[in-house]
Amino acid sequence: MLTFTLYGDAATAQAMAKYMRNQFPFVGLKTPQRKAQTKPLLQASRTWSTPDVLAAVQTLYARPQREYQYAAIELAREHVRDYDLDNLRLLAALVTKKAWWDTVDSLRPLFWDYWCLHPVDRPCLWGWFYGQADFWLRRVAITLQLQAKAQTDLTLLTQAIDADLTTPEFFIQKAIGWALRQYSKTDPDWVRAFITTRPQMTKLAVREGSKYLV
Repeated sequence: MLTFTLYGDAATAQAMAKYMRNQFPFVGLKTPQRKAQTKPLLQASRTWSTPDVLAAVQTLYARPQREYQYAAIELAREHVRDYDLDNLRLLAALVTKKAWWDTVDSLRPLFWDYWCLHPVDRPCLWGWFYGQADFWLRRVAITLQLQAKAQTDLTLLTQAIDADLTTPEFFIQKAIGWALRQYSKTDPDWVRAFITTRPQMTKLAVREGSKYLV
């Protein structure tokens, strides 16, 4: 049985909940404090089997306070080299649970790490996110390659963005702008041409995507 417990401050918890529009309760731990309290858990987990890790991730994620979702994601990422595709599929299901930008964007690097480690599994992994009905899953598809730089698969990036080019959802448009802005650090001409040839892009996506373009 997992006995891990986080200890925070009530006033901080109230402020953190307000920042997140009071959607989730908080323990009241700022990031450095939370990471310090989570470190022993991560260290202890190095002796656990993969099923035990996955069970602990699910247990933590189900707890009400938001910091436990963050701890669960840290624990999941700690063991990415141990997973097969079936393990990762269980973790992908977390994207749509208690979903908001903070957990979705924290889970994304887990899938990117696996993407890099297991190229043969990429088509399957891509299918979990691209074209899905839940926009949080599609946000992962759009932002999946943020760290790819010159290795970015432009076919997939284009596919993901074009599918949601005019979707009114704020977090989708922010994701499009984020992905384009990040890739503009590598190839500004490509991003400039992409935006120019898509006059139907929303003002939000264009503004966010153009921030580094001269």
